Parts: sequence; C-alpha cells; structure tokens
Amino acid sequence: MTKEFGVPPVVFPSGGNPTVAVGGNTQQRRVPTAPFQPPRPSNSGIPFMSFEVGSAAATTSGPIGGGAGPIGGVANFDDEEPLLDELGIHPDQIWKKTKSILNPFRANPTFHKDSDLSGPIFLYLSFCLFQLLAGKIQFGVILGWIVVSSIFLYVVFNMLAGRHGNLDLHTCTSVIGYCLLPVVILSAISLFVPQNGALRSGIAGVFVIWATRACTNLMVAVADGGEEHRGLIAYACFLIYTLFSLLVVF
Repeated sequence: MTKEFGVPPVVFPSGGNPTVAVGGNTQQRRVPTAPFQPPRPSNSGIPFMSFEVGSAAATTSGPIGGGAGPIGGVANFDDEEPLLDELGIHPDQIWKKTKSILNPFRANPTFHKDSDLSGPIFLYLSFCLFQLLAGKIQFGVILGWIVVSSIFLYVVFNMLAGRHGNLDLHTCTSVIGYCLLPVVILSAISLFVPQNGALRSGIAGVFVIWATRACTNLMVAVADGGEEHRGLIAYACFLIYTLFSLLVVF
C-alpha cells in the first residue's frame, strides 16, 4: 500500500529564483550566491594583476627587452657582450701590457694608463704556482707583500710629487703587479738552477734590475710629478722586487 505525500508545486518566475506555493501563498526560495571574486580592472597596466592569462601570454610572447621574436619568451643573445668583457677582463689588453714589460730598456706606458687587476692576479697565481712547485707554500705571504708594497710605493710617490702627484692606489697596484713578471720568470728558472750558489744570486740580481727599471719607467710615465724624483722612486722599486726575489732565492 503506497502512501502519498503532498508536495507543493514549484513555480519558476522570470526573475530566476524559484518560488514554492504553500497553502495558497508563495514563498521565495533563496539560491546561494557564488563566492567572492576579486574585481577585474579593465585598464590594468600589469598583465598578471588583471587575472587574464591569455592577455598576459600575448604581451610577453616576445624576447626579453621588447620586440617580437621567432620563439616566444626566448631572448636573442647574439648582440650580448662576451662574459669576460662584462667582468672587466680583456685578454688582449693583458697580453699587450705583459708584452710591454718584456723589454727591460723601454717599457711602453701607453697600455698601462688604463689600469686593471686581472693581469696582476694572473701573475700572482703564476708566481705562487712556481713557488709551490719548488716546495714553498707562500700564497698568503706573496699576497700580503703585494698589498704592503703597493701602499708603500703609493705613499712614497705622492709624498715626493707633492701637490702635483696624481697617482692612485689602483694604478700603483696594477703597475707593481705587471712588473712582477721578471720575478715570475725568475721563479720558473730557479726550478732548474742549483739551490745554493752564486749563479742563483746573480740571476736573481739581473731580474731584480729588470723589474726595477720597468716599474720606475712606468711610474714616472703614468703619473705626474715623478720625473725629478726618478732616483728615489727607483730605490723604492728596487727594495720591493728585492724582497720578492728573496722568496725565490731562499
């Protein structure tokens, strides 16, 4: 035996909310609204703030820096500078400066007016490597002496030049580092020379004079006010490179 339930009829008006007829009266049934959605600005200049994925993809389809490219989102690196140039390392300049030191009688000061520390760091590492092959671990000692020597020569030169001196510490360190090339060659030759003897000291004296002459000529050429004090500047350079040669001899 079936039991019938009286279900009031449901009337859908034109407004969209259904109404239920109960005892001749109509009650409006509330329909739950959608969750909160953030407003969408129509003229947002930032693509990801407008919540429009399609428009953002369309505006960022070109290469980095604007313009249209053959592949969306891929930059064109053909016009980029080499990595060494971006880091301030110029191998051609380093080679020209190093080659100018090889002539002990006339060092070309033209290349050394634009100072850098890439070449001196390379010569410093080469010097430490040759000393390491000789059984001497002197990385910290050599680096400390380079720093102290640069400050020493910088102070001496500017005190001698007075108000006309325009030598800066960066240029002074660059010149001292490049003129370390004869000492590096001495360190390489000393690997094949007997440890104790007059021959080793004589070779060291020749290379010290070479480094002193090159450093003095460059110091006088790249800065003003040092020509009349060439002898005192040469003496300071002689002390510096004698100190480095002692690391090789002993």
